[in-house]
Amino acid sequence: MVAALRRRLPGVAIDALGGPRIAAAGATVRYPSERYTVLGFAEVLSKLPAHWALLRRLRRDFRARRYDLLVALDYPGFNVRLAEAARGQGVKVLYYIAPKYWASGARRSRRLARAIDRLAVVFPFERDFFARFGVAAEYVGHPLLDRGPPPLREAAREALGTAPEQRLLALFPGSRPQEIARLWPPFRAAARLLLGRGSCERVVVAAVAGGSYPDAGGLLLRYDDPATILAAADAALVKSGTATLEAALADVPLAVAYRLHWFTAWLARRLLTVPWISLVNLLAEAPVVEELLQDEVRAERLAAALEPLLARPSPAAARQREAFAGVRARLGGPGAAARTAELAADLLR
Repeated sequence: MVAALRRRLPGVAIDALGGPRIAAAGATVRYPSERYTVLGFAEVLSKLPAHWALLRRLRRDFRARRYDLLVALDYPGFNVRLAEAARGQGVKVLYYIAPKYWASGARRSRRLARAIDRLAVVFPFERDFFARFGVAAEYVGHPLLDRGPPPLREAAREALGTAPEQRLLALFPGSRPQEIARLWPPFRAAARLLLGRGSCERVVVAAVAGGSYPDAGGLLLRYDDPATILAAADAALVKSGTATLEAALADVPLAVAYRLHWFTAWLARRLLTVPWISLVNLLAEAPVVEELLQDEVRAERLAAALEPLLARPSPAAARQREAFAGVRARLGGPGAAARTAELAADLLR
């Protein structure tokens, strides 16, 4: 998004809450995102003071007319309040990657409509959903499609030291510390069960810098591009989130798992209004991939979900790949960042 803005508006000054990659794209990082990132209702409590302090600082900036446009990305618990503060001071607001109110918070869509000028959505069904609440929404496509062609399978397998005949299982236990802490032990145990049964010969973990992966003996930790891991994989065990869509776009059969703090899970069950949590199932409008949640995230259950996908031949994997083709078709083509940058330029005129 930052790179596209700089191409569309040469000389534009961009301040950001973000990390090294957004800085490398040309933004000035005023607020490092690692100070604020958290997931879940219970977990966010420890970060509330930092968020309120940030909101107060940015409100002062809006009053001082430091900014002409706010681009808010996802993260509605904070960003909707930030959008309200900006618009209240006459600052234009573009919201990119809509809050998932279609899953749990339809009534909050009217608040969003009052807080923003335009909404750039990344799933085709979102435009019609938000239009019902008076939100000026435009479908721009999904940013994952801007990443270019995936690595070739042969080259990816060579990079991971995997022979053509070996079955490779990929593990994606998340990027946030609390995700890794809850998912790594059962993911690791399931992988060892499958290795011990001869259901696969290699296991590669999509690890992140700073993540803790104790007792990883026999499993390969890779900290580089996860696209290489997906290109080489025969099947994947993926935490719920964007990574599930990445796997489907790479045509990798998968099972989805997630485990939250018990209070967050209790609250989520009462708020969710959709039948599935994975983006793949939501886009396919069918239970294409198996979803395992909370107490279901156990080694035996995870292994049982993955075993049919690793078989050769695998009718289960073939059925998933057939559904993935429909998911890819619904997402359209690349260009999301450029189309969103154009919306931003319109608001700045």
